[in-house]
Amino acid sequence: MKTPAFFLILASVSVLTGGEPVPLSNGKDLSGWTDAAGKAPGEGWKVEEGGVIHRAGKAGDLFTAKEYGDFELSFSWKVAAGGNSGVKYRMKEYAGKGLLGPEYQVLDDEKHPDAKVGPQRQSGALYDLVAADAGAKRLKPPGEWNESRIVVRGGSIEHWLNGAKVVSITVGSDEWKAVHAKSKFKGVPDFAVNAKGRIMLQDHGDEVWFRGLTIREL
Repeated sequence: MKTPAFFLILASVSVLTGGEPVPLSNGKDLSGWTDAAGKAPGEGWKVEEGGVIHRAGKAGDLFTAKEYGDFELSFSWKVAAGGNSGVKYRMKEYAGKGLLGPEYQVLDDEKHPDAKVGPQRQSGALYDLVAADAGAKRLKPPGEWNESRIVVRGGSIEHWLNGAKVVSITVGSDEWKAVHAKSKFKGVPDFAVNAKGRIMLQDHGDEVWFRGLTIREL
């Protein structure tokens, strides 16, 4: 039996309900952002023309001062050739493991060695857990802007890349348990079960640029 049209419409808009979109950057400086300890960000992070946040030099990771739970995060990004970065969210301190959180992988799939480990470490992936859907994925090369979204509500996680949903999984599901058991996080039983945490832009030692960071709390 076909699903009634009005149910399909409700399903398509449900993720968009909630608060109004709010920029995570004022486009001028790094107000609202900190280092891991909550102090001033490293000097390697620069805010450039057009409000672009650029990891230009050694900087350390960049965190939102605020924690977020359920949200839709939209952003654009590009990397230098051979570059690696990521956007982590719902960051939490784990005893003996440090700060961890699910990661939207940002990578040069052609030249960075991490890409050769497997598709679960390539761009758009839920890092080391779920590969981006190869049939839907359309990645632009280094130096060109990619458009991305992360949508999290409860245990549900979605990654979007250039208009297509490339990852969809629910924390705690049988699928989650299977991929978690094979991942580098297998020694952290409660990885990603926390309901909220800070958002992080990763300093992986390479140049990366972010712009248009906008969040809608759900």
